[in-house]
Amino acid sequence: MAGVPPPSIALGRQSILLPDPVPAHPLLDGKPEIGRGEYSIVLDKGDDERVYKVVSSPADYFLYTADDRPRGKHFPITYVDHGIIGRAQSGYPFHLLEMEKLYPLSESCEAADLATRIIELYWSACQQWGQLGINMGRIALHHITGTKPLAFNDSVNSALQALSDFVEEYHVLPDILNTNNLMMRKDGTLVFSDPVFIA
Repeated sequence: MAGVPPPSIALGRQSILLPDPVPAHPLLDGKPEIGRGEYSIVLDKGDDERVYKVVSSPADYFLYTADDRPRGKHFPITYVDHGIIGRAQSGYPFHLLEMEKLYPLSESCEAADLATRIIELYWSACQQWGQLGINMGRIALHHITGTKPLAFNDSVNSALQALSDFVEEYHVLPDILNTNNLMMRKDGTLVFSDPVFIA
C-alpha cells in the first residue's frame, strides 16, 4: 500500500539502546528494569501505577518536565522530578523521573489502529519533505498539523498540534515513526510516550 512505511521504517531506531547501566540510586535499588530506549531506562516502581524513568536526553527531559510541555489526554503524566542522579556515557546528565505506567500497544486494539494511522500519515508527509534531510520530520509534522480538516478526532489533533509546537519551540525532532514511542494507558488511551529526540 502506497504511503505505508516499510517495517524497517515503522520500527524506527528501535535497535539503538542506551548502553549505560542503571545508575545507582536508593529509589532504584532492587527495582526491575522493564524497558530501555536510545536515551532512557524504565524501572517498575512496584505499585502497578508508576514507573521510574531515567532519561539522558535533554529533549526527553524538557518533554516531561518543562512548564510549557505538551499536556493532556495523549501525553504522559510526570509526578515527580527526583533530579540529576549521574551522567550518561553520552555526557548528558541522568534525570530520574517518577511517571505514570504505560503499556505497549496490543495488536488489533483501537489505540494500535490509531497509532498506525498516525504513522502512515506522518510517513507520507516525510516522503514529501525528504529533500530537507534532518528537518524532514519537523516540517512533515508541521505540514500535518496545518492540514485542514485534520485527519483525527479533536483530542488527537490537539495533541499533534501541541507536539508540533513543542518541536518548534525546543528545536528538537519528532520521533513518531517508531511504534515503541506510542504507548497506551490501561484504559486504551493512546499516549505519545517518547515522541522527540535530539539530532
